[in-house]
Amino acid sequence: MALPKRKHSKSRTRRKRQHKVTLAPALSRCPQCQGPVLPHNACGKCGFYKGRKVDHTVREEEKKPREA
Repeated sequence: MALPKRKHSKSRTRRKRQHKVTLAPALSRCPQCQGPVLPHNACGKCGFYKGRKVDHTVREEEKKPREA
């Protein structure tokens, strides 16, 4: 296995790492309830996506009770 001949300087190491920055997620407003929502995702509050209601975002209290 190859070994480095010399130690990399701190500035060279930091220069390499300067592009590894974590960015904040791009949030937008829901047109229905004005809550924050990630792009290409249904709203967590109202459950709308592209102007229509999506079934998998229904709140727990709105779900129908299971029949035995």
